Amino acid sequence: MSEQITRRTFIKKAVGTVLTAAGLGTGGYFYAREVEPRMLDITRHTIKNAALPSGFDGVRLIQFSDTHIGFQYTMEQLKQLITQINKLNPDLIVFTGDLLDDPRHFGEKTRLISILSHLNAPLGKFAVYGNHDHGGYGSDLYKQIMEQSGFSLLLNTSANIKLLDGSSIWIAGIDDAMLGRPDLNTCMANIPNNSYTILLSHAPDKAEEAAEHPIQLQLSGHSHGGQIQIPFYGPLVTPPFAEKYVEGFYTAGRNNSLTLYVNRGLGTTRLPFRFLSQPELAIFTFKSEKTSS
Repeated sequence: MSEQITRRTFIKKAVGTVLTAAGLGTGGYFYAREVEPRMLDITRHTIKNAALPSGFDGVRLIQFSDTHIGFQYTMEQLKQLITQINKLNPDLIVFTGDLLDDPRHFGEKTRLISILSHLNAPLGKFAVYGNHDHGGYGSDLYKQIMEQSGFSLLLNTSANIKLLDGSSIWIAGIDDAMLGRPDLNTCMANIPNNSYTILLSHAPDKAEEAAEHPIQLQLSGHSHGGQIQIPFYGPLVTPPFAEKYVEGFYTAGRNNSLTLYVNRGLGTTRLPFRFLSQPELAIFTFKSEKTSS
C-alpha cells in the first residue's frame, strides 16, 4: 500500500533503525523476526458502563485484528488462532481490519473462507475494512471472504444485538479512514438514543470524531502497537490515523465519554519484525453497572 511518508515519520524511522541496529545485534534480530511475531499475548479486560443492559452482564467479546496474511502471518497460524478463540467461548467476535497484506497476490480464497467459518460466536461475528482490504479487486475479495465465512461486514452501518430478555446493544462499523469513505453520521443513523453502542473502526484516530456521537466503546487496530518499540524511545513507526492512539486504552470526548481500545494486531507489514509489541488477542467481558455491587 502506498502512502505519503511525512518528514516526522521518516526521522522516527531513521533514528529508530539506528537504535535497533545498535541495540539488538544478531540475537535481537533473530528474536524480532522469528520469535516475537509468533507469540500471542491474550489480554483480558472488563468493560463497565451504566448504559450496558443488565442482560449483557458477563457477555464476552473477542477482538482480533491485522493478520496481514501473506506477508509473515500464515494460514496455519490462523487455523491455530481460530482453535484458540473457540476454546475461549466468546459470545461475540469482531475483526477490525487488514485480513490480507496484499489481496492482489492472494489465491487461497476458498481455504481462507473455510478456516474463518469455523469461528463460533452465538451473538454474531462482525468485521470492518482496513486499508489493506481496499483497492480494486481487494475490496470485493475481502467482502466475499468475510460474508461467506459468516461475518457481518459493517460498511458505515450498524447491527442490533438482542438477547432473549429483549435487552440489546448496537455494533456500528465505519469504512477505513485511509482508503475508504468513513461516514459516522450514516453509520449511526438507525441507532436509538440511549443505546449502548460499540464502534468498530480500523483507524484509532477516528476516536475524536466518534466521541461526538453517543458511542461508549471504540475498538480499533491498524497501529500494530508500533510493531517495533525501542526502549526509552517508543514506537518506531506509526501509520496515518494511528499516530495519536497506539495501543491499549484511551478516553476521548467531553467527560471522557468514549473509551477506545487499540489492539496491537497479529501480523506484520512492510518490516517482518515485532519487538516489544507482541501479537495480541483481546477478550472483553461486559459488566453492567446496574448489577455491580
